[in-house]
Amino acid sequence: MAKRKSDSEINRDVPEKVAEIALQPITETIEKNYMPYVMSVIISRAIPEIDGFKPSHRKLLYTMYRMGLMSGQRTKSANVVGQTMRLNPHGDSAIYETMVRLTRGNEALLHPFVDSKGSFGKVYSRDMAYAASRYTEVKLDPFCAELFRGIDKNAVDLVPNYDNTTTEPTLLPTTFPNVLVSPNIGIAVGMASNICSFNLREICEGTAALLKNPKLSLNDLMDIVKAPDFSTGGQLLYDPAEMKEIFRTGRGSFRLRSVYSYDKKENCIDILQIPYTTSIEAIMKRISDLVKEGSLKEIADFRDEIDLSGFKLTIDLRRGTDPEALMKKLFRLTPLEDEFSCNFNILIGSTPRQLGVLEILKEWIHFRSQTLSRELTFEWNRKRDKLHLLLGLGKILLDIDRAIAIVRGTERDEDVVPNLMKGFSIDEVQAEYIAEIKLRNLNRAYIIERIREIESLQKEIADLRATIDSEVKLRHLIAKQLTEIAEKFGKPRKTQLVHGVMREVEALEEPVPDYPVRVVLSRDGYLKKITMASLRGSDELKFKEGDSLRYSEDASNADEMIFFSDRCHAFCIRLDDFEAGKASGMGDFVPAKLGFESGERCICGKAFSSRSEATGWFVFLFENGKGVRIPCSAYETKSNRRRLTGAYSGASPIVGAFYVPEKKPVPLLLFASNGKGMILSSDLIPEKSTRTAAGVTLMTLKAGAKLTGAYASPDRVLSDLTGLRKLKIPSSGVGLPADFPYPDHI
Repeated sequence: MAKRKSDSEINRDVPEKVAEIALQPITETIEKNYMPYVMSVIISRAIPEIDGFKPSHRKLLYTMYRMGLMSGQRTKSANVVGQTMRLNPHGDSAIYETMVRLTRGNEALLHPFVDSKGSFGKVYSRDMAYAASRYTEVKLDPFCAELFRGIDKNAVDLVPNYDNTTTEPTLLPTTFPNVLVSPNIGIAVGMASNICSFNLREICEGTAALLKNPKLSLNDLMDIVKAPDFSTGGQLLYDPAEMKEIFRTGRGSFRLRSVYSYDKKENCIDILQIPYTTSIEAIMKRISDLVKEGSLKEIADFRDEIDLSGFKLTIDLRRGTDPEALMKKLFRLTPLEDEFSCNFNILIGSTPRQLGVLEILKEWIHFRSQTLSRELTFEWNRKRDKLHLLLGLGKILLDIDRAIAIVRGTERDEDVVPNLMKGFSIDEVQAEYIAEIKLRNLNRAYIIERIREIESLQKEIADLRATIDSEVKLRHLIAKQLTEIAEKFGKPRKTQLVHGVMREVEALEEPVPDYPVRVVLSRDGYLKKITMASLRGSDELKFKEGDSLRYSEDASNADEMIFFSDRCHAFCIRLDDFEAGKASGMGDFVPAKLGFESGERCICGKAFSSRSEATGWFVFLFENGKGVRIPCSAYETKSNRRRLTGAYSGASPIVGAFYVPEKKPVPLLLFASNGKGMILSSDLIPEKSTRTAAGVTLMTLKAGAKLTGAYASPDRVLSDLTGLRKLKIPSSGVGLPADFPYPDHI
């Protein structure tokens, strides 16, 4: 058996290596390792360019264009997805999801790019799934002709694809500002883009006006391009100041509201259009939660009634419900009214820039001028080359027989072109063209017909050159094309503009039902809100075993209730948030209702019409024998806060908390762990304006003794109060009866 080597022998077998650790600044690491990823996400994935497309959209549409899907029959979506992988090396599901959003069936775009057949889901439904790509069929919509006009005439650069087997365009030469017509959302690294859609007709007319008047003001543009327009319709709550800020900077927000109708016969509300930013599932979930909470008692039922005719959400109302009041409530509480936040980040020359609407249109005009100039230059070169050939053809017009003789008299094929060049003083290109003319076309009529084209070609070439060299003519041609597009593809606005509603909706506050109630708080922290009608019944006030009454008073359902816990916290809540119950019921457990910490107990409660109108004091008694009187005004806050920390001093454990009305002192019976007790009036306790004041000594305690609690109604606890009353503080206590009812807890 081979002998096992020792650790020292193993170490000797390993050659010594000195590890060299190169220190690298973190800034250099980020620059080399992280920044390339950041730029890739920004430039090649998430942010749209001036043509209005991200690379994924552009690659998909160009693939369909090359597949000949501008005309003819639709093809299976799976075919398109497979072909697109030649340009976009991602999974088929990612490519198909990109296609789905561009289809007519999905209804995400005002002007869809893909004519679709089959189930493609809906933009207004989160759960309505689209069918698999093998079941659906697609082709390009005729509208796409405006995306590709001039792409085969060198209008844009074509670059190699990822594996250098084919080419793809860097941009699409869109003949209209698609960047503002198609909505786009993208999240990159450190930046995001959220571009809303505008009406095609308005955008084309606004751009044409800017082309004719480069000094067009923002106000003049806004007279033409009113506001965003969405495929889902709805109402836009128009705020002139906010909209102008969006047009100027590209940042800002506006609110979208659903469109509804009321069916009086069926007593139901039909929601027909919803904001572009939400879905029917989100709306229904929110309504469901509010109904369960009891906040929407006016609703009897609601259901999704989407069918082939379009979107529909039906809400059945209870008898006597005001539909307009309910809709105002729903607008405030649910996504039936939602906000769209604009962030117009666009790549201009591979550089992300945040631009307003006017600046975007100016950048698009610059881009379109370049693509149109390249397209016209391509045409100019093509016509000039054709003219050159025809001029050569014209030279053989006077002696066709000689041209035939030269060809017949040439022994070798490669000498035909040189001999024609010498015989008619033409160049090689012209001679090659003449040599390739078919024998049947060597007649005078054919040649004369070709030569007649020379005059028209010369005129066309001159016009093209004049347009290319003139910025004014280029802009005029772009404006003319925009007018034609607006007439051919323009549609009326889908999103209605509603003026003067924003502040009214924001200021709307749901009225709280106001009716008299009896409030009962137990020592274990259970609160009962009992209506007067219930009190007039035969119900008996009951508590669970071991529990008892802590506080009871008549109040209003609209009142606010303030609670104090044993951990220096104060909580405020409306009585309306508690369910009305019976005197014999358990009630609501306050710590659970208000989100107390684990083990935290409720030690005091009081109802007020509002915190700002609260009068009187709260008295806090501590284990060290001290006490303090804090005015109710100390708990008034500027904001509607539900939880307030530092409600009283935490220097010593709390043993009692009581409310004292203004001008009505309350006698307090204090008792200690050594069996001593005393009664003093609450007005003897000094008032402090600071909530966390530690207070002054009320009861002198011997070593080891501590204050354990207090009662606010001594005569209900003891029949004989002789010797217990004290007229000054601090005072020492006197002995309490052996049967004194000490409570189990605060």
